[in-house]
Order: sequence, then structure tokens, then C-alpha cells
Amino acid sequence: MTNKEIQVTIPQTVEPVYSNMIQIAYKEDEFTFMFLHQIPGINQARGKAIVTLSPTHAKSLLTVLEKTVGEYEEKFRSLDTTQPHDNNVTMRGYS
Repeated sequence: MTNKEIQVTIPQTVEPVYSNMIQIAYKEDEFTFMFLHQIPGINQARGKAIVTLSPTHAKSLLTVLEKTVGEYEEKFRSLDTTQPHDNNVTMRGYS
């Protein structure tokens, strides 16, 4: 596999969003990531972005995230994933 540089253009209308919660759903041909923002102390979350990927791209995302988080931990600090994170909700499967 070779790395190829591509030129990325981000339109000025695309605004960054902050998400502290995610729901993930999947079916045979796609994974859907629903990025949410939950305000502390309120039992509600607001949808910020929805991204749908093919299963192959979802697996590639997993690989890139594992590599990138590993690099982050080497540079800054190890992340503790043993504590439960109530603000991360996962939905499994949908039709």
C-alpha cells in the first residue's frame, strides 16, 4: 500500500463541532456515527453531526484511531479507559 497525498478543500460553510457523546449504529452495509453534545447536569443531548461509513471505511477508521491515540499517549499521557464513561452511549444494530 502506498501513501498518496491529496489536496483537501474544506468549504468555509463547514463549522467545527464539539461532541462529548456518541451513538453508533450499524447494519450490513453501513455504520452510522451520531455525534452528540450533552450539557452537564441535563438529561438531554443535542445532535451535532451524523456520519455514515461503509464497513470497510469504519474498520480503517478504527485502525487510524488506534494508531493516533497511541501516538497521543506516547506524547502526552496514557488514557484511563477502566473507568465507566456514562456519557458514551452505543446503539448496536438497526434496520
